[in-house]
Amino acid sequence: MTDRTGKSPVREIALVGLAVLAGGALVTGYATFRIWQRGNVDETRPVDAIVVLGAAQYDGTPSAVFASRLDHAVQLYRDGVAPLLIVTGGGREGDRTTEAATARAYAVEHGIPEEAIFGEDRGRSTLESLEGVAAILRANGLPSALFVSDRTHMLRVILMARDLHIEAYDSPTTTSPDDTEPGLRFDATLHELGALAYYGLLGGAIGPELGSP
Repeated sequence: MTDRTGKSPVREIALVGLAVLAGGALVTGYATFRIWQRGNVDETRPVDAIVVLGAAQYDGTPSAVFASRLDHAVQLYRDGVAPLLIVTGGGREGDRTTEAATARAYAVEHGIPEEAIFGEDRGRSTLESLEGVAAILRANGLPSALFVSDRTHMLRVILMARDLHIEAYDSPTTTSPDDTEPGLRFDATLHELGALAYYGLLGGAIGPELGSP
């Protein structure tokens, strides 16, 4: 079937489809590159607060992913990077505690004074947690923060933090299973691609993230 110009509509539709697929592949490839590139950046410097992003906890015990973030944040505090630690993450229905409370207990157990810890315990996604962090920073006159999470998570964290007008820097942990185990890193990258696309298009997080490993 052809139109009056002699061109096949089916062929034109196929070409448009191929162009869309090629464009999508290029965008996905570039986004993947940016995720991994950002994950290899460490901007550690003196700041007003260290912020550790929450992850799954099991009745007050942090998951391996969460523990790796907390260990890194604790070491940054010990190194004198900041006088304050902000822990984040709410709780799911039925949980007896929150990610923030679990992180606070873990940090105190590892030598950080309780009075040096602020908590954001309502966020159920990265964006909600960062909105809470931004409020804490503003309320206490703290303009700058160093964010701790997994390598694959850092690009989205920094984009959101800076959109919230935080002077944001990153220091990813290097020991998270999400980064050191290939299968988990692949899954984490796929999640970040979707979350970045959602945030870019709609200005919000990609649904509830609470309880991720």
